[in-house]
Amino acid sequence: MNSLGVLMEALASQSINTIKTTLIWLLRTTWIVGTLPILIASLPSPCLNSFHSLLLSFAKRGKIMPSSSHRFTVPQSFFLHFYLLALIWTTTLLMGTWYFAYKVTPLSTESLSYLAAANHLTGGSLVFSLHKSRFSSVDDRFNVWKAVFLLLLMEIHVLRRLYETFQVFNYSPSARMHIVGYLTGIYFYTAAPLSLCTFCVLEAFNFAADQVAEFKVEGQEMVSITDFDLWGYMKPLTRLGWCQWTGAVIFAWGWFHQLRCHAILGSLRERGDRTNKYVIPYGDWFEVVSSPHYLSEMILYAGLLVASGGTDFTIWLLLGFVVANLVLAAAETHRWYLRKFENYPRNRQAILPFVY
Repeated sequence: MNSLGVLMEALASQSINTIKTTLIWLLRTTWIVGTLPILIASLPSPCLNSFHSLLLSFAKRGKIMPSSSHRFTVPQSFFLHFYLLALIWTTTLLMGTWYFAYKVTPLSTESLSYLAAANHLTGGSLVFSLHKSRFSSVDDRFNVWKAVFLLLLMEIHVLRRLYETFQVFNYSPSARMHIVGYLTGIYFYTAAPLSLCTFCVLEAFNFAADQVAEFKVEGQEMVSITDFDLWGYMKPLTRLGWCQWTGAVIFAWGWFHQLRCHAILGSLRERGDRTNKYVIPYGDWFEVVSSPHYLSEMILYAGLLVASGGTDFTIWLLLGFVVANLVLAAAETHRWYLRKFENYPRNRQAILPFVY
């Protein structure tokens, strides 16, 4: 690599590393800021009762929000916005990271040697050389493909949630949620996928931008659809470790039970029913907890943590935020069920079977 290439690499690496560090700490700070108030409000102290009530008023939605409390609220059907945003954003991150991983960070040494040889024979591409030099170690390349795997799991999750919003749930016309909760959801589905790929997301999109610029300058021909190497894109995922596949199994366990629990909740209100009638749900994990859909959400995010290898503190904080929010919501939902139904099963806990 010539001296100009070395200088470009040094400047680009320093700039990206600075932005990446800022992004990581920004994400971590917001997860902490979002979690701490819930933990403080949960302390058993009478002087915190008003703070707990204020926090709960932001988190209430649907049936647990009083009909008289419609100031600063939006329809609960706006959940659709969360999953549309999540699908578009997660798909963008997944495609960019996956393309970067395939082109720049192959897992096999054979693929790495082949790409290096091809780059040399064709005169070398400065774009490829600069990016490869930053991800030359086996661990770095493995972490890039691990980010692809995590984003793929997230994509599966948000696809199902979007489908359920259209086909499973029939929100009551009076169901509302606080605007703070709505904005929190918008932020969550922006920051959560990003938290899964902070290791390489900036490099991936910088690489994509470089590819577009190189295409415009050199006038490269578009690759034919017949040249698309599907197995080349998929094969590295099969070489991930036991942590990733164990995490995927945990994720699938939570994903499957949330699918079943949402189907049960959706069946309680027929399509087109405009009344506010509520009944007690039964079946699956509803037999042991009042909010099994929240429990399964916690499990699938725990699966993402396991699949990440547990080494990224940002993902730990993401899981902490999810657990804190869902436990708070589940406790209030459980209290609502107990007040609403005299015959509500007393053996059910709020969210953790036999515990809480």
